[in-house]
Amino acid sequence: MDIKSKSKYLFVIWMLLIAFGFSGLFSVLTNGSRFMQGDYFESDEYNSQMDQFIAMLNVYELYKMPKEEMKKQITVTDEEIEEHRMRYGNLGDQISNIGMQYNDQIHAAIESGNKAAENALAKERDEKIADITENFNSDEHVRAKIVKEKEKKIDEFYQELEKYRREFTNLGEAYKYYLTDRATGEVYTNLSLSKDDSESDYLNKKDMYYLQDYAVLQKNYLFTGYKENFLPYNDVAETILENQKDRDMTGQIGLSKHASEKHIAIMNYKDYQKGQKLFIGYLLTSMAALILSYFLAKRKPAAVLGSFEQLKPFYGRIPLEIRAVLLLVTVFFLLLSMTLISEQFVYYHSNVFASLIELIISLVAAASLLAFGWIQLRFLSEYQRDWTKLRDDVNNSLLVKSYHAILNAFLIKSIGFQLLVILGIVFVMGMLFVAVLAAGGGEIIVIAFVFGVISLPIFLIIMRKAGYLNKVLKHTEELAAGNLGADIPVKGKSAIAKHAANINNLRNAVKFSHKEQAKSERLKTELITNVSHDLRTPLTSIITYTELLKTPDLAPEARDSYIEILDRKSKRLKVLIDDLFEATKMASGNIELNKEKVDLNQLLQQALAEHNEALSQSSLQLRVSQPDQPVYAFVDGQKLWRVFDNLIGNILKYALENTRVYISVKEEQNQVVLTFKNITKYELGEDLNELFERFKRGDQSRHTEGSGLGLAIAKSIVDLHEGSLDIEVDGDLFKVTVILDKIS
Repeated sequence: MDIKSKSKYLFVIWMLLIAFGFSGLFSVLTNGSRFMQGDYFESDEYNSQMDQFIAMLNVYELYKMPKEEMKKQITVTDEEIEEHRMRYGNLGDQISNIGMQYNDQIHAAIESGNKAAENALAKERDEKIADITENFNSDEHVRAKIVKEKEKKIDEFYQELEKYRREFTNLGEAYKYYLTDRATGEVYTNLSLSKDDSESDYLNKKDMYYLQDYAVLQKNYLFTGYKENFLPYNDVAETILENQKDRDMTGQIGLSKHASEKHIAIMNYKDYQKGQKLFIGYLLTSMAALILSYFLAKRKPAAVLGSFEQLKPFYGRIPLEIRAVLLLVTVFFLLLSMTLISEQFVYYHSNVFASLIELIISLVAAASLLAFGWIQLRFLSEYQRDWTKLRDDVNNSLLVKSYHAILNAFLIKSIGFQLLVILGIVFVMGMLFVAVLAAGGGEIIVIAFVFGVISLPIFLIIMRKAGYLNKVLKHTEELAAGNLGADIPVKGKSAIAKHAANINNLRNAVKFSHKEQAKSERLKTELITNVSHDLRTPLTSIITYTELLKTPDLAPEARDSYIEILDRKSKRLKVLIDDLFEATKMASGNIELNKEKVDLNQLLQQALAEHNEALSQSSLQLRVSQPDQPVYAFVDGQKLWRVFDNLIGNILKYALENTRVYISVKEEQNQVVLTFKNITKYELGEDLNELFERFKRGDQSRHTEGSGLGLAIAKSIVDLHEGSLDIEVDGDLFKVTVILDKIS
């Protein structure tokens, strides 16, 4: 036999020993109070049987009373008379109730023409009303009725006593007593004594298993036996018996050794003794099994549990609460199997073979459940080292998922409440259907009505909403596939309709994005083309004239002309590169503004003065409109001067000759509005926003000297000041509006 097989067998034996040992300890908890408190005569079983015998002894012997004498001792109190009188309400209520009880019967007799029945019922009603009326007029009348009720109860009590007399006689065969009334000297005994015999000849340790003084036993017993625990309880008889004078009794009661072995009292005694011996032996054996399992553990049989590691991935996929329930179920059945094991030892069984089979089955089941529980605890103990995994498993548990599912169902409250109403209706309909079936199906018409009036319309509404939802989902699927198509029809104000409207907005946004993307690609191509053209033109001139300067014997006049051209083209190239870097810097927002309080009127005049010579040489007629007082704004004066410079430069380059140019500064509430208007010499395109793009010019032939970055730089600077720069074109009228915040 290989080592692996030996380890498995060793593990099985180890589990069996532990299961058997734990079952013994478990038996201490379940049966220890019964077998470890002393002998049988201190047990609850014996005390209960002795209580029963004494209760019967009181009624049948010590306090027995003839039925007629007990009836003579009946008493009626004023409270009882009042309770009987008002048992069914006051006089008016009782008469009214009697009348209602007979009205229907008398009416039926009248309709059937049964005069005799009518008279009999009326007479009976009147007699009852007279009796009830007499109750309220005479206490003696009520007293007689109460006495009659109590006499009836006494008759019932004595009838019941006859049923239990045989049981008392049977107990008397095992329990022997000799009692003497100290006051009267009267003796009560079930011993067969002759004149020369003494009770000590029978009531002794030799002839009795156990002897007790009656004075110790007679404590607080009810005469009729602890309210039906031993004898039928009767409150009338109990009251009369309790009112008797207490008797001072002395003597002994004992369990006789001469009783039959088949008597229930003797059998209980014998079974208890056997059970106690088995229990002690079982407890010692289970402790020995635990000690043996401890020494066996040194051979490491628990290493076999490592072979169950392959179950860990599968176990990890089980929700956490299911694992907890599985562990609790395992513990429950483990305790149940241990209970079955202990029963084979604690309780005496005549069929030893059947008991042995049940013991083996229970022991194997307990060992298997113990191993299964141990594996679960081992897997769960890993949470001590990995709290993150525990948190993740808690979040993935069914309860947490169900909680989030309920929350998600009510994210859109209308849908959540609709589901709640629908499920509630389904539940009510189901309960109604079950109730009708339980009642015999006689209310099927009610179900049909409820189904037709309530359930069917709700079903049709649900189907219509489901169809609309499917339509929305179909459009969403087409949108995901790239087919923009037409808008989804929006019907009503439900959550699905709002979802359809959101999908329409998304479709339009995607459509606009595609259009903007195409435009961006076109502008990117134009940008590359324009940059290449504008940079290559001066660069080509620089290269050409540099080569010409290398010509030998070049005339001084030509050299000076070439150098002048090189200087002009180099400066042109520098302006283009500087404007490109500045436009890029402006667009990225990576620029600092040195803001201060600036007079915009004065700043505009400075910009106009910079271009005064160019304006004078041009054929343009400038019209400037400004307030007389200063107009202040919190701006970077140098950057804003660049805006004015670029706008005035554009006017000089692109304004039609011999036309008027209008520049104005106005104050409107808390803002300053600057406008620049001129007539263009070139026809502008339809998309004015493209004029803000880099290297975009109104002169599509690109014959002017501009860089194409003026408006882009100007707009970026105004945006950085949290202002606005807008362009308007009306035919050939070109208008730029700059709006900035004013300060006082």
